[in-house]
Amino acid sequence: MWLAAAGLLSSFIGFFFVSTKEKGDGWNTNLTALMFALEKGMYIANVLFVAFAAVIVILLFGYDNKEGWKMFGCVVLGLVSGMAIGKGTEFFTSFDYGPTKSIKDRARTGPATVIIQGMGVGMVSTILPTLILVGCIVACNALANQYGIALAAVGMLGTLAVSLSTDAYGPVADNAGGLAEMAGLGPEVRAKTDSLDALGNTTAAMGKGFAVGSAVLTALSLLAAFKHEVTKESKLNFEIFDPILLAGTLMGAMLPFFFAALTMMSVGKAAAEMIQEVRRQFREITNAKGTTLLEAIQRVTAEGSIPEDDDVEPNSDRCVMISTRSSVKEMIAPGIYAVFTPLICGFLVGPRMLMGLLAGCIGSAAMMAIMMGNAGGAWDNSKKLCEKLKLKKTDQGKACVVGDTVGDPFKDTSGPSLDILLKLMAMVSLLIAPLIDGNDDWEYWYVGLIILVLCLIATGVLMFMKILTWQDPLGAVQEETPNSLKPASGKGGNPTMTPVSPVDPGAPVQAWQAQPAEVS
Repeated sequence: MWLAAAGLLSSFIGFFFVSTKEKGDGWNTNLTALMFALEKGMYIANVLFVAFAAVIVILLFGYDNKEGWKMFGCVVLGLVSGMAIGKGTEFFTSFDYGPTKSIKDRARTGPATVIIQGMGVGMVSTILPTLILVGCIVACNALANQYGIALAAVGMLGTLAVSLSTDAYGPVADNAGGLAEMAGLGPEVRAKTDSLDALGNTTAAMGKGFAVGSAVLTALSLLAAFKHEVTKESKLNFEIFDPILLAGTLMGAMLPFFFAALTMMSVGKAAAEMIQEVRRQFREITNAKGTTLLEAIQRVTAEGSIPEDDDVEPNSDRCVMISTRSSVKEMIAPGIYAVFTPLICGFLVGPRMLMGLLAGCIGSAAMMAIMMGNAGGAWDNSKKLCEKLKLKKTDQGKACVVGDTVGDPFKDTSGPSLDILLKLMAMVSLLIAPLIDGNDDWEYWYVGLIILVLCLIATGVLMFMKILTWQDPLGAVQEETPNSLKPASGKGGNPTMTPVSPVDPGAPVQAWQAQPAEVS
C-alpha cells in the first residue's frame, strides 16, 4: 500500500514535466525529441518513486536492516526491467530503426514478404524482454524469494499512472488524424497528425510490453500463492518431469494460441459484416434527388466538391452498432474457455495438472503477446514510413497497408487479450485452490466431468448461435465478377489485372497487377 501510494504521487509529479519545444512541422518533426518529451515524465516519476521507496524502507525496517534493502532492490529491479522492456520495444517498432525499415524494404516485392518480415521481426523481438524478465525473476528470487518477485511486479507497476498515459496517447493521436481527415483539413494538418500517430504506435507498443512483463511477474506470484494453498493439508509432487504436470504444461501452452485465434477471427467476422453494410449503403442510400452514396463519392473524387443539396449522408450509427455488438458477442467464447479450463483441469484431474496448466500458459502467453504487439506496431509504422517517404500510392506503400491491416488485430486485440488470460486463469485457480487442497489425481473426477459437460453444452450453444462458426458473413452474398477484372491483353499478349477503384462496392481492390507465370 505504501509503495502504491508513492507511485501515484510520483506519477502525478512526473505529469508536469511532459513538455517539448518542437514545432509542428509534420514529418519533419524530430520524433525522437517528441518521444523524449513523453519519456521525461516517466523518468522523473521513476526517480521519485525510487526515492520514496527508499524512505519507506528506512521508516519500516530501519536504515541498517539488510532484509529491507533486499526488498528495496527487488522493487528497483522491477522498475528498471519495465523501462528496459519499453526501450527494447521502441527499437523494434519505431521507424527510426532497422527492424521497421526492413519491413518497408520488403514491401518492394509485395504483401507476402511484408507479412513474412513482420512475423520475423515480432518473433526476434521476444528475445530481449525474455532475457530481462528471466534476469529480474532470478535476481529477485535470490534476494527475497517469491516475495521479492511480487515486489518486482509492484515496482514495475508503481508508476503505472504516467506510463499508462503514454500508452493512451497513441489512440488519441490516431483519432485526431481521423477527425482531421473527416473535417477536410489540409494535407499539412494531416501530416502533423500522421507523425504524431507514428509516435503513438511506438508508445502503445511500449505500454503493451510493459503490461506483458507485469502480467508475467503477477502471474508467477499468484502461482506461488496457488501452490501454497493446495499443499496445506498434504505435500504434492510438482516435479516438471511428472507426466500429469507435463500434460498440464502442454495444455497451458496451447491455450494462448486458441485464445488468440478466437479473438483474431472475431475481428475478421466483424470486419466482414462492416464491409457488407458499407457496400449496402453505397448501393441503397440516396438523397432527395435519387443520387446514391456511391455516385456522390465518385462526383467528389472527380470534381473535388459538390453542392450541399447533392450530398448524401451515410448511416454511420449502424456501423458503430455492428462494431459494438460484435465486440461484446464475440468475447463470450474466449471468456467461457478462460474460466472453464482451470475448473476442468483442477477438478477432473487435480491440482498438479492445474499447476502445469498455469505454468505452460505463462510462458506461451508471454511470448505470443510480445510477438503480436511488436509485429503489429512494426507493420503499422512501416506504413507510416511509406507515407513519410511519399510512397503511399505506390505498390510498395499498398503492400505495407496490407501488413498494417494484419497488424491491427495482432497489436490491438489478440496481443493485449493474452495479458488478461494470464491473470484471469491465475485468479480462477487461486479461488478454487481451497476446494482442491491436497486432492490426489482423479479424486473428484466426477465434479470435473460435470463442468466439462457444461462447457461442451456452452460450445454447442455458441455454434448454434453462429458465434463459433467457419462461415463468413460475406459468403452468402452473391457477387458477380466485375468487368474490370476480366483478363486484358498486356505486353506480349500476357494477361494482366486492371486495378479496381476502391469505391466500387461489389469488387475487391487489386493493389497491383498480377504477374503471369514465366513460360520456358
